[in-house]
Parts: sequence; structure tokens; C-alpha cells
Amino acid sequence: MIHAEVIGDPIAHSRSPAIHRFWLEALGLEGEYRATQVAPGGLAVYFADRRGDPGWRGCNVTAPHKESVADFLDEVGAEAKKIGAVNCIHREGDRLVGLNTDVDGLAEALAGAELAGAKIAVIGAGGGARAAVHLAVRSQVRSIAIIARDSAKATSLAGLGSARTEIRILPFERSREAIAGAAAVVNATPMGLAGADEMPAPTLASLDEAAPGCVALDMVYVPLDTPFLTAARAAGLIPVDGLAMLIGQARRAFRLFFGVTPPADRDAELRELLTRK
Repeated sequence: MIHAEVIGDPIAHSRSPAIHRFWLEALGLEGEYRATQVAPGGLAVYFADRRGDPGWRGCNVTAPHKESVADFLDEVGAEAKKIGAVNCIHREGDRLVGLNTDVDGLAEALAGAELAGAKIAVIGAGGGARAAVHLAVRSQVRSIAIIARDSAKATSLAGLGSARTEIRILPFERSREAIAGAAAVVNATPMGLAGADEMPAPTLASLDEAAPGCVALDMVYVPLDTPFLTAARAAGLIPVDGLAMLIGQARRAFRLFFGVTPPADRDAELRELLTRK
């Protein structure tokens, strides 16, 4: 039987199996989707084993492997290479190809925002932030304000810019300046995740500086309604939870793994299932 999976360490929290299994059942397809814990030191053995399995169609990749899996692949797509992170691997014949479908998920989640010629604010400087900056530049935004604790790490994001897009890096203490006039604000940090640090209160209070109709996207989806989204709603912004991005990035991966497009008309049912979990 054909199968795909998600790999990470830890991996028990992943909602990817629920998403892909839902679509497999909805379409009546024979196939499996699993969650497999792979320690950082086990990637070489993992890929050697999967290359020899004709039923394996690929895998999604989550922390801490998004940057390190590239060493085990035959090809890395242009966007994934530029972003510096791979979150989806699929087979093309005997070759393993790495892509970044987080960009697809972000594009779907931010579909309600008018990005061209606008300003956006991105909170964070990790892999999620890199995907957000890449999408913003691709969408021809006017400027990007990156709010980050680690200015050295955030500086590397400036390399994703273009002649059309100004990128500024600001500390959390200047959140109000960073968010002022933004058409979209993206939380690309774990802050707000169950058990993680909370986002600084002054940053949450700065959301009322965003432009009218601003979309506030939180990549965190556990819990679904985070303090960031609660503050965004109170400030009159349009809140978008992490499931929107998660489902969006999974949609392209499912097509690559199983060769068919998942049913978008079942998204409400899928969200209800994921919320119950």
C-alpha cells in the first residue's frame, strides 16, 4: 500500500496525520499517512530505509529537521533553497525532491490581505518567518518590519529582500512602530503555544496600530485561540488561526503524495475534526 508520513522530534502533537487521513477517507483512496519520530542523528538511516520502500511516496518535515534534511535529498526546489527550509519531500522516480509548502499555506491563510504595495509585520526570525518574508517579497509588498529578539538571526532575512521591498529589523520594544500601518501581522514564533513563552504585552497592545482591515495570522494552532488572536480581535483586526496555514500547506503535499487534489468543500468538516482533537 502506498503511504506517506510526517517526521519530527517530537511528533506526537502533529495534526498532519488527521488531515491526510481525513482526505484519504473522503476520496475513498487506498493509502496510509503516519507520524514517525526521527531523532536528528537518525536521518541518514531513515532516508536509506525509505528509498528502498517502493510504497513510500514522501514525507512532511517538522522541527527540528527542516534545515538539515536537505543533505539527504537529490534536489531542493528554488523556493525551499532560498528560504533555507524544507517541509515536504516527495519522490520523482528514484529521486527525492524537497520543497517548501509553508509558502502555499501562508498564501492561503493570507488570501484576505491586500499585500501588493502594502506593509507587513512579521514577528520572529526562524523558519516560519523566512517563509513569510519570502511570500511577502513575492507578493511585492512595499516594506516588511521584522520584530525579533535575535537581531543577528533576523539580519539573515534581509537577504530574501528585493529592490522593491524594504526590510527593517526592530526589537520588541519598538513593536508599535513595526506594526503601524501594516496590512498583515504574522506571528511566526512559538509564543502563545501551550507551554511556551507568552508574547510581550506591549506587542499585543500595539496591534491597534495596524491598518484598517489588517489580517492577523498566528502560526500557532495549539491552542487554537491564542492571546495574539484575542488581542487582534479586540483591536478590530481580522484574526486567522494556525489551522488555516496548516491545512493550506498540507493541500499541496497531499497532491504530491497521492496524485489527487483534496476536497476543499470539506474544509469546514476537517476544521471541526482538528478542533476536537
